[in-house]
Amino acid sequence: MEIITLQPIVALIAGILILVMPRLLNYIVAFYLIVVGLTGLIGTAGV
Repeated sequence: MEIITLQPIVALIAGILILVMPRLLNYIVAFYLIVVGLTGLIGTAGV
């Protein structure tokens, strides 16, 4: 599965979790930023 198709799914799941448990917002945003940063570094390192 490519990153392009994975990001909307992650965003949808994060949105649902935030609606259900608003206190998770900080953790979800932090995790998302870490994942995006790592995939960006890994993607540019392979070029």
